[in-house]
Amino acid sequence: MLTLGGPITVRAEGASAEHATVRLRYGLTFREGAQEAGPAVSYGGMTPNDVALWAAVFGGGWWGAWASVQREGLSLSKETQLVTGGGLLRASVGPAARVALGPVRAEVSAGYGFAQLPTFSSVEGGARLVASARHAALVGARVLVPLPWRLRAEVRGEVPVALGASSTGFAAGGALIVPVLRRGEWGGALVLDYQYVRDGLTTADGLESWQVLSRAGLAFELTHGGGDSRPELGELVLAVVEEDSGKALPGASVVLTVGGVEQAPRVLGADGRLTGVELPPGEVLVRVDVEGYLPVEARTSVTAGGRSELVLRAIQEPRVGSLEVLVVDGRNGTPLPGALVTVGGTEVTTNDMGLALLKGLAPGPVEVKVSAPDFRTGQEAVVIAAGLVSRLSVSLTHARQGALATLSGQVRSVRGGKPLQAWLYVPEAKLRRRTDARGTFQVQLKQGRYRLVFSAPGHLSQTKVVTVGDGEQAIFNVDLFPKTR
Repeated sequence: MLTLGGPITVRAEGASAEHATVRLRYGLTFREGAQEAGPAVSYGGMTPNDVALWAAVFGGGWWGAWASVQREGLSLSKETQLVTGGGLLRASVGPAARVALGPVRAEVSAGYGFAQLPTFSSVEGGARLVASARHAALVGARVLVPLPWRLRAEVRGEVPVALGASSTGFAAGGALIVPVLRRGEWGGALVLDYQYVRDGLTTADGLESWQVLSRAGLAFELTHGGGDSRPELGELVLAVVEEDSGKALPGASVVLTVGGVEQAPRVLGADGRLTGVELPPGEVLVRVDVEGYLPVEARTSVTAGGRSELVLRAIQEPRVGSLEVLVVDGRNGTPLPGALVTVGGTEVTTNDMGLALLKGLAPGPVEVKVSAPDFRTGQEAVVIAAGLVSRLSVSLTHARQGALATLSGQVRSVRGGKPLQAWLYVPEAKLRRRTDARGTFQVQLKQGRYRLVFSAPGHLSQTKVVTVGDGEQAIFNVDLFPKTR
């Protein structure tokens, strides 16, 4: 009788909303009421034969229509003798709208309601039941919530707004819906129903009556549409191996995208495999992430009732390093933003702090070129270590300022190219410096001609003669030969 319409769509179970619903209900009514004007009558007790039928039809969207009809029995007895009785009719019809709130379905309705409410007239020897008609506009709502084991709970309410007579009241109820059968588009369910109703009426003749009804019953609901529309599933089996050796890679994280929806990550087992994944038919995007390996993606198709196997091959990440370069003004040591730092084919501009970070550099010695407007171009040498961030500070000389020449490089052993901690002696400048642990050195000299003497324990000394100009930058490596016995 209340807010009728297509039952809930349980999206979590893949069901779609029913297009049509018919519910037939039979139950008992526990009634209490009274009439104080005219013949004074009060009554209470249980009345059987409470029958209701309602139906709803929805289009393909959110709108629809409903109708209901209901008969209530009423018997007024004094002691064991029947005084009066009869049947009271309720009927309603109107449009409805529904909306899905996640797995919950809400329905709202409005329409016209006709109800025969009990009033009594005097007759010889007692009272006679007179069915007073109430015409009302109905406003109602219904909410259906999915429960475990495919059960559903229904909560509903309705308020009639009387037309032409003085009437008050409301109705509220709930039900437990238990599915019992499904044959294609048709479904059936048992409904355990309860309803609470309050009615108050003042007729044009001045009769005043009220009643409270508690109605409990059992219904059978037949629906069309809204069956489980999930297609037959297929199985996907994944394996992830290393590209070069073919060994399994356990612990890899796998993310599947099915129908444009990304699923929660899965983790491969100890054998590097993922089995027992049931998916709807269609294309599946597979993305795999393994620590120390490049991400890998692949597409495959799952067929209904079939088994699809996919082997993904992961490639190890190349062992590279990074270089952080700090560029400063040689006059005062302040950072130089906007300086261009070049290493091979990689170019990066320094930020406001004079820093530039170059990533993905191959291990080994590299030449760093730094240029900035109004400054002389600087060149430095640095050794890149795999998996580490090397750091280099470059001081640029202003173009209009005479500056010292800069000599830098690395001292290595010709036996395997191993860096050496060596001593550098420049007699003309009375300068003696020691290289760092990576064998690199840097000295600044005035323009002129100099001898550079390099020595290291267990190796033969080596002398280089260089001529440098004002502000010149020079980079060279020195290879020392081991001493022989």
